[in-house]
Amino acid sequence: MNELLQKFNFSDDVKAIISGCKSVVVPATKEELLALSFGPEGGNEFEVRYDVEGKGSVLEATVTRCRNGVIGNYPEDYMRRRDPDSLIVSDDKETDKPRYEEVYHKDFKELRDATLNWLKGQDLMLIPFMSGGKEYGYPSILIAPANAGFFGAALADLQEFVSINDMEDGFTPKAIVYLAPPFRHTHFNGKQVVVHNRLDDLHEVFSYNLYPGPSAKKGIYGVLLNIGENEGWTTCHASTVKVITPYDNEIVIMHEGASGGGKSEMTENIHRELDGKVVLGVNTITKEKTYIELVDACELRPVTDDMALCHTDMQNESHKLVVKDAEDGWFLRLDNIKKYGDSPQLESTLIQPKRPLVYINMQATSGATCLPWEHIIDSDGKPCPNPRVILPREFVQDVVSELVEVDIRSFGVRTPPCTKEKPSYGVIGLFHILPPALAWLWRLVAPRGYNNPSINSTNKMTSEGVGSYWPFATGKMVTQANLLLEQIKNSSHTRYVLIPNQHIGVYEVSFMPQWVAREYIARRGGAKFKPEHLVEARCNILGYCQKSIRIDGRYIRNDFLRPELQAEVGIEGYDKGAQILVDFFKDELAKFNTPELDPLGRKIIECFYNNGTLDDYCDILPMRY
Repeated sequence: MNELLQKFNFSDDVKAIISGCKSVVVPATKEELLALSFGPEGGNEFEVRYDVEGKGSVLEATVTRCRNGVIGNYPEDYMRRRDPDSLIVSDDKETDKPRYEEVYHKDFKELRDATLNWLKGQDLMLIPFMSGGKEYGYPSILIAPANAGFFGAALADLQEFVSINDMEDGFTPKAIVYLAPPFRHTHFNGKQVVVHNRLDDLHEVFSYNLYPGPSAKKGIYGVLLNIGENEGWTTCHASTVKVITPYDNEIVIMHEGASGGGKSEMTENIHRELDGKVVLGVNTITKEKTYIELVDACELRPVTDDMALCHTDMQNESHKLVVKDAEDGWFLRLDNIKKYGDSPQLESTLIQPKRPLVYINMQATSGATCLPWEHIIDSDGKPCPNPRVILPREFVQDVVSELVEVDIRSFGVRTPPCTKEKPSYGVIGLFHILPPALAWLWRLVAPRGYNNPSINSTNKMTSEGVGSYWPFATGKMVTQANLLLEQIKNSSHTRYVLIPNQHIGVYEVSFMPQWVAREYIARRGGAKFKPEHLVEARCNILGYCQKSIRIDGRYIRNDFLRPELQAEVGIEGYDKGAQILVDFFKDELAKFNTPELDPLGRKIIECFYNNGTLDDYCDILPMRY
C-alpha cells in the first residue's frame, strides 16, 4: 500500500491522516467499492453507524444488496433530499455565501482540526477521481470512513473514477472531499452542512452528511465553478441532447434551469399513454385531456444530464457555445416513473444493468430486484419525491462523448396552475423565444419554481440564483453574472427559448412542453423564427410567442401558446400572474446592480427597470431569429 500511495503528491494534512489512521484502502475497481458498501462481513444488508458523543451509536443509513445494485436509504426524511442552504464557506476569499465564522461565531480551524483528527482514528478509504472529466478535469480525492462504501461507490460513478493501477506518478489533488458524518449531530443540530475551504492551491470540501447530493455531486460542481471563476469560464447547470428528426435533420439543445426544471427529462423520450397517445395537458378543473398526434418522434443522442462544462479550451470559431459533459454518471431522479411502462427504455437499463448500480431512496429487499417505480415511503405515508439512481454514462443509449456546438439554449421553469380566481406565475406558454439580453436575465433570476421534488423547500417561489447553479457556487454572484454575459456575447449564433413544466395556465402538463418544443424546434432544423411568425408575449419578460405551431400536420391549440386565451385564466388572471413574475424579477435583479457588473449587464438591467420593450432588449444584444 505504501508503494501505491507514493503515486500521490499529498499535503502534509493528508499525509498525517493516512499515517495516523487505523487502516486505509484505495479501491482499484468499482467492484471493490461495492464490496466495501457491506462492511467487513460482506453480507447483504449493512447499517452505517457512527458513535456520536452524547447519543451513542447513531444509524445514518442502511445499505441493501439487490440483484441490480446497492440501495442506500436514510432513516430521516430530511436526509432524503438536498438542503438548498447546506453550503458554507470557511476561507477569507471573496464570497457572497454565508461564512462559517459569521454563522457559528467560531474559527473553522477548530472544527477542521477536529475533523482531521476524527479521520485519523478511523478505518479509511481513499478514492482518486477527476473533477470535470478525464480530458479537461482536475485531480481530486475522497477521504472517508471505510464503512461509507456506498457513498464512495456513488462518487466513483458520478465522477471520473481513477484506478490506482492506471494512475501515473505525481497525482496532485486540486480538490479533496473529507467525509465526516458524526459532526452533523455534534456541531450542526442534525442539518446537512458542507463547508468549502478554498486554499490557494487546493479546494477542500468538508461533507458532514451522508447524502451525496450536496457533496459528491454538487460539492464537486462548486469546485468546478470556483476553478472556472479563477480561469474565466463556467459550468452550466444543464442537460444537452443532440436531436435527430425523422428527416435526418440534427440540432443540439441545451436545457438549463433550477433543480426540478426538466434537465433529465430533456434527454428522455416523449412519454405516452399505454395506447401510444400523447397527452399534451389535463384541465385541472374539468379533467378533460388534450391529445396531440405524434407518430414519428425524433431520435435522441444525450450529451449531458446536469453539468455542461464550457471550458475556454473547448470553444471554437462557430459562434456557438461548445460544451462537454462534466460528469461520468448521471444522478437521475426517478419520481416520474410511477408504474411499469412509464419509461420502458430506462426501466430496462435499470432492472437489468450491465453491472450493479447505486440507488438511493428506493424500497429494497435483500436479493430481490430493485424496481424503479418502488420508491421509499416517507413518514407521511407518501412515496419519497426524490428517488435516485446513478446511471453511468456508458449505460446511456447513444450517448455522445465528444464536444458539441449548442444551437438552442432553453430554460425550464416549474410553474403552478393559474386561474382568474387563483392567479399565479403559471402564465408561461408552451415555449417562448427570448432575445439574448432577456435570456441572460432569466439566468440571473432562475426561479426555483413550484413543487420542487429535489430539495427541501416550500412552494413559495424562490430563486436558485445566478445560472441556476448558485446554491453550489462559493464566490460572488456578480462574477458568475459577468461570466454568463460574456458567454452569451461570444455565442451569437446560439438561440434562446423559455419552456415551462408542470402547468400552462389551468392545464397540468408535466414535462410535455419541453418534449413537444424539442420535437417542433428540431423539425425546423436551422430554420429561423421569422418575425412575421412571432407575436410579443403580453408580459414582455416572456419574449415572443409563436402565432401558431404545427407538428406532423396538426396544429396545437393557441391557448397552450398564450394562456391568456384560456377561458379559466383570461386577461385578468394572466395579468395578475404576470405581475407576480415581474415583481419577483424586480427583487432578484437588484442584487446584481453593483459597480462590479459588466456595463452591458447594467444596461440590460436598467432596460428591465425602465419597462423596456423587446426591441429595446434586441438593440442591446442583437437577436438571431
